[in-house]
Amino acid sequence: MEQINRIRLMEECLDESRAAVDLLNDALDYYFDVRSKYMALVEYYDDGQWRRDFDDDEAGKLPPDLKRGVLSEDAVWNLIEDHRAALERMKEILSSEE
Repeated sequence: MEQINRIRLMEECLDESRAAVDLLNDALDYYFDVRSKYMALVEYYDDGQWRRDFDDDEAGKLPPDLKRGVLSEDAVWNLIEDHRAALERMKEILSSEE
């Protein structure tokens, strides 16, 4: 009976690990597909264009129906910080695998 339970437990480990690795690979594929857009956003934020657009929005120069989440004071900054944290987390995971 111990052998049967061990095999069942390892089968569960295999199934869950397979699903997790597949999800991770899908997420990495998506990340690499979108990474150039992320880099463009960071450049937009860093080069001063974001500030000019933000100021124009504050001055009422932009259409009221324009989606403007990118102009919130925290959205891009929080994304950059979350991105850095995710990269750090991946580094930690990789270093624990060695």
